[in-house]
Amino acid sequence: MTIKDNSSEIAILTSKLDEIVKLLATTVPTPSAPPDFDRADAFVFQPNPLGLIPVEKVNRVDISLLKGVDHSKKMLMENTKRFANNLPANNVLLWGARGMGKSSLVKSAHAAINEAYSDRPGFRLLNLIEIHREDIEALPLLMNELRGKPYNFIIFCDDLSFDGDDTSYKSLKAALDGGIEGRPENVLFYATSNRRHLLPRDMMENERSTAIHASEAVEEKVSLSDRFGLWIGFHKCSQDEYLDMIYGYVEHFKLKIDQEQLRAKALEWSTTRGARSGRVAWQFIQDLAGSLGQTLR
Repeated sequence: MTIKDNSSEIAILTSKLDEIVKLLATTVPTPSAPPDFDRADAFVFQPNPLGLIPVEKVNRVDISLLKGVDHSKKMLMENTKRFANNLPANNVLLWGARGMGKSSLVKSAHAAINEAYSDRPGFRLLNLIEIHREDIEALPLLMNELRGKPYNFIIFCDDLSFDGDDTSYKSLKAALDGGIEGRPENVLFYATSNRRHLLPRDMMENERSTAIHASEAVEEKVSLSDRFGLWIGFHKCSQDEYLDMIYGYVEHFKLKIDQEQLRAKALEWSTTRGARSGRVAWQFIQDLAGSLGQTLR
């Protein structure tokens, strides 16, 4: 009787152990085939199986069409150009008003630098890798995978911010500092956010009220933004800047419409939206082209 009881218990225990092994296996990233960096210059990172998915056609506009952000454009282009030419460059945080072209500028600058400098001696092809906000904890692993590769990489995270009890910002801090090895020389991190400090004020104030050393807790939160050597701010555009965006798109896509009629329609569109921004301008152009029966190519 005892032997049967023991056999039953062993069978149950073995079954439970098998379940645990299967569960643990799903949490360990499975390496995929090495990416072909000659096939594309833009990729999307996936954590499991660990790999980079090539993007054949990136959703971006020509950098000349980004109006009203001239100073921001100049700063980002200069930093990116230095990096591509193996000179010191900084991680970049693009922060500020919604719809003013933060993510568009990153993608356009990447393309512009590759096109303008690809035939220069010493230039290293820039690869843009998008990492989703929910995968940010895998950032240190991704950086290690890229270390030593014969290419330069910009890891890009759009709309980066942290809320509530989210502690994944610590992974980002560790990755930006690079730990004991330092950040890979061939990797930079670009992020966009509506917040300059990436964490909401109420979250930082809550840390202040509950911590033994309140000032130290808040410093830890704020110090995340300090890991970005370059902060580029974006602000709401004026009416003239908004119209410049519209005129630039109309000229680029050769849309056939009277100038006065275009101005009136563009201002009416922004009034109904209650905002003026690059995004609103592009949405107007899409509506205008559709009403004119023209394509945007």
